[in-house]
Amino acid sequence: MTASVPPFPAGFLWGVSASAFQIEGSTTADGRGPSSWDAFTKEPGRIKDGSHADVATDHYRRYREDVALMAGLGVGAYRFSVSWSRVLPDGHGQVNRAGLDFYDRLVDALCTAGIAPVPTLFHWDTPLALEEKGGWLSRDTAERFASYAAVVAERLADRVPMWITINEPAEVTLLGYGIGEHAPGEGLVFDALPAAHHQLLAHGLGVQALRAAGARQIGIAASHSPVRAASDSAEDRGAAELYDLLTNRLFADPVLTGAYPDPGLASMLPGPVAEDLKAISAPLDWYGINYYNPMVVGAPQPSAAASEFGGVELPAGLPFAFRPVEGCEQTDFGWPVVPDGLRELLVSLRERYGDRLPPLYITENGCSYGDGPDPVTGRIADARRIAYHAGHLEALHRAMAQGVDVRGYFIWSILDNFEWAEGYRQRFGLVHVDYDTLERTPKDSYAWYRDVIKGGR
Repeated sequence: MTASVPPFPAGFLWGVSASAFQIEGSTTADGRGPSSWDAFTKEPGRIKDGSHADVATDHYRRYREDVALMAGLGVGAYRFSVSWSRVLPDGHGQVNRAGLDFYDRLVDALCTAGIAPVPTLFHWDTPLALEEKGGWLSRDTAERFASYAAVVAERLADRVPMWITINEPAEVTLLGYGIGEHAPGEGLVFDALPAAHHQLLAHGLGVQALRAAGARQIGIAASHSPVRAASDSAEDRGAAELYDLLTNRLFADPVLTGAYPDPGLASMLPGPVAEDLKAISAPLDWYGINYYNPMVVGAPQPSAAASEFGGVELPAGLPFAFRPVEGCEQTDFGWPVVPDGLRELLVSLRERYGDRLPPLYITENGCSYGDGPDPVTGRIADARRIAYHAGHLEALHRAMAQGVDVRGYFIWSILDNFEWAEGYRQRFGLVHVDYDTLERTPKDSYAWYRDVIKGGR
């Protein structure tokens, strides 16, 4: 546990993160309605270990224990998500008071512990009633989201200092609707683009609803990766530029500039796009970055095997393909460990967006390593996770020294949890969870991060 990090500015926010579907469990308790992910996990073959999240880490019942772990860590903030269908079982209409009461209790517990609550209003778990009516392919879902945002803010805005509207709209669009790897399991490829626009519209309408309810410090959590061409050939450079447009600029440009990055792309989107962009680009107080690794992309090769990255296989016929990121270690998920990619990304965002880029927070950064308890001592010596975070914090510090305005860093995640299509095969937590007993055991990385936070005060 000797990996050190350079000093960060006074007031820098140290946090941890999680999401409702991955940790709460109690999927039918106290009036909660089903979500798209509840349905998806019940479909044979969708989850790689055959599991589901009906119990997950049982955070719904054990949240006080988990808040105590965060307090012991010394974090300044906890980024969690609100289960839309726990608050509004049908996605709209009658409010489930028991579900909203849970988040009220959680926020109170965090405030009592001196931890700032940072709720994310949508982290992939669309109410099933809305999914069955088109989900994010339907404009109605964006409008329902705004009403839901108002309900949550009216209850919690007096105690919540930071808000996140949508988490990773790119993944919902590409993995959920584009290739079907995630819920709702659609394989629409480019016909998934309406899901991108409607999530962005939901973000914009949600910002309006939050501000009207008295919420402050509002942002979005967007996944971003540096995209590198596999070679200097025109074909590989073109493929990389297209992938960058579809995964980075398609989501950042409308929010930060009020325009889509390509007129042809904009013409494929539904509704009054020009009018919608006025809402989508409502000024933000900050912008969240979820970073895990860079991507190397090239033109597809007809004779090559299917393009695959981190367990995700691209369908045939796409105009780009993944290539290995050479010369680096990999996490147990198969993701390359490239800390300087974070610096590269942040500097490139500042160069691209200039004064349109608000202050940044790293809203997710983390790694999957399966280290378990020593059979004799019970200690979980996850040295690779410590090295991963130390390296990324050094890269973040370099980006800040280059003038990028970053205000905080949230580790993904506080607990081992249900890792979407992987089930329980991947462990991202600072705290180990025994999925049979639900016992929580802090790993060495928990103690290391506690010392980093203590040194940064």
